[in-house]
Amino acid sequence: MRTAAPVHALVGAAALIALTACGGGGDAGKGAGGTDGSGGGAITVKASDTACQVSRTSAAAGTVEFTVTNTGSQVNEFYLYGQGDQIVGEVENITPGLTRTLHVELTEPGTYETACKPGMKGDGIRASFRVTRSGAASQGSDESMAAAVTSYQKYVSSQADELLEETTRFVALVKAGKVEEAKQLYPVARGPWERIEPVAESFGDLDPKIDGREDVIDEGMAFTGYHRLEKDLWKTGLQPDSGKVADQLLADVTEIVARAKKVQLNPLQLANGSKALLDEVATGKVTGEEERYSHTDLYDFDENVAGSKAAIDALRPVLQARKPALLAQVDARFAALGKELDAHRCGDGFVPYTDLTPAQVKELSVALDALSESVAQVPGVVAAT
Repeated sequence: MRTAAPVHALVGAAALIALTACGGGGDAGKGAGGTDGSGGGAITVKASDTACQVSRTSAAAGTVEFTVTNTGSQVNEFYLYGQGDQIVGEVENITPGLTRTLHVELTEPGTYETACKPGMKGDGIRASFRVTRSGAASQGSDESMAAAVTSYQKYVSSQADELLEETTRFVALVKAGKVEEAKQLYPVARGPWERIEPVAESFGDLDPKIDGREDVIDEGMAFTGYHRLEKDLWKTGLQPDSGKVADQLLADVTEIVARAKKVQLNPLQLANGSKALLDEVATGKVTGEEERYSHTDLYDFDENVAGSKAAIDALRPVLQARKPALLAQVDARFAALGKELDAHRCGDGFVPYTDLTPAQVKELSVALDALSESVAQVPGVVAAT
């Protein structure tokens, strides 16, 4: 997850036992970005530590391509925001010297914002971006594309229901002071969130309240949500305001579930979301930063990968028709990463992340990088006409 604003069956009851039985324990502002103009072709973005140079600040509605190069010394991110800071498209984990491509389908004319986030923190270096009218056909007008979106939206809806159900159970345990039971349910309750994280995170006002790590304090925000309760359960013990934090978590999850079930997606969002989930693993889970108190990062890792695969599965007919060799490669690399994860299972759950050796973390990273490389090609296939 991000420090500030901007899917796989339920682990099961046996995982609750596995969590305690498998060892371990607890203890930049806005700025201008480029020149105006609405020419064709890819829009280039030079993202440095201090600037976000966008080659054009307008485009006709339809499929728009951004080519983002990190010319700075920090890991960077690039976002396109719609109204209310809702994320329309993003690329994360852009290391220095790397170029990443983002395809987005923009069907609604209006004013958007581009943003580069050096260090992957804060509101980013932002600038206005205008979308004008065009007769471009929507990717969703293709029958197989429309079917993919329908399938995935049903998936999002089912995961949203599960998120609310499991978070309700988790909050009840916290408020009842049942620490050990709450610890066991914690990674299970978070599972649905991790599977549909790009959709949930697209609502930038709620994401940091629900899933912000303690770093949000440095950005002037309150530390609330899952990770505040994780700290209470594993490190400090339940606090006088833990019940209030739990109530707010449930209220925020209830709101984001309602929003997620109404969101209208397009095929490129599925393709981009699949890659974004793997970026989530690379920037938070494989580093051990996400679950810094509970060390349940492998649960999150597994759920992010499952969510990524769910998006690919929805797009499977499209990929099979357009680029079957890529689909076969993606499937093989999902299987290879799954094999690496399986090596660290304990019952229906996982060992604590702190039990892994540096060599084992490296093996996971190599398999993840290989899969990410393949999945990164999917948006281009979906965007092709």
